[in-house]
Amino acid sequence: MNQTYPFYVKLSCILISIVILGFLAIIGEQILIPMVLGLLLAILLMPMCRFMEKRLRFPRGLSSIVASVLALAIIGFVIYELSIQVAKLSNDWPQFQKQFITLTDDLQSWISKTFGVRRKDQLEYLNDTAKKSISTGTAIVETALRSIGYVLMLTGFTFLFTLFFLLYRTHLLKFLVASFSETYHKTVFEIIDNIQFMVKKYLVGLFLQMIIVTILSFIAYTIIGVKYNFMLAILTGILNILPYIGIFTALLIGALITFATAGISHVLFIVIAIIVIHAIDGNII
Repeated sequence: MNQTYPFYVKLSCILISIVILGFLAIIGEQILIPMVLGLLLAILLMPMCRFMEKRLRFPRGLSSIVASVLALAIIGFVIYELSIQVAKLSNDWPQFQKQFITLTDDLQSWISKTFGVRRKDQLEYLNDTAKKSISTGTAIVETALRSIGYVLMLTGFTFLFTLFFLLYRTHLLKFLVASFSETYHKTVFEIIDNIQFMVKKYLVGLFLQMIIVTILSFIAYTIIGVKYNFMLAILTGILNILPYIGIFTALLIGALITFATAGISHVLFIVIAIIVIHAIDGNII
């Protein structure tokens, strides 16, 4: 006997289910995030595995390991190059301090002349602000260390999930198909194939967009004469994936590093270059 429930009962059940699923997602985010990343990376690496299995006659286990290790090596190489550039950037810290002191002195003079605020009052305000910042310094360092540990853990688990998805992709497909009745097996195969095709095309397009923006940024930074053009180009390409916030963050980082190494006159060119690159990316690429 079929029983029809009122609308408010159905709506309550749906809302409660959404809350429970959201709560479970928050609790298991340390597992779900690398699992989703591993699934996306596995979809992106699947053509490479199929090529090695069909053309090179590699066993599935060997092709999965080679593809996963290759992806991990590329990511590790990019992180290694960025860390070297950041280490070199620390050598320019005295120059950055000198530039900042000069800019602060000019700014204090302008505030004093324009608004009539004495330098002594400005320094007292800055000292109070600095004391408050120092009091939270330990928490900032602790958060940074936790972030580094989380990134390492995320990378490790993503690598493992990618390897397992590539290695057991046939079993996963059989499990999904077996979850439905035989009448819908063909439809399930088509849906899975379409999802895999769409996700792969999206990831490939996103990757090509990142590479093109990185190349354009590298050319622009080289023409302007920025010292750490390779690092800034990679950061611009990676951060550009994030809508609006990413390009603004790349602009801020590029302006600060350019100010520290080349002076404030080059900052304007950096701003113009990133705005032009963002316009090309948003309207053409």
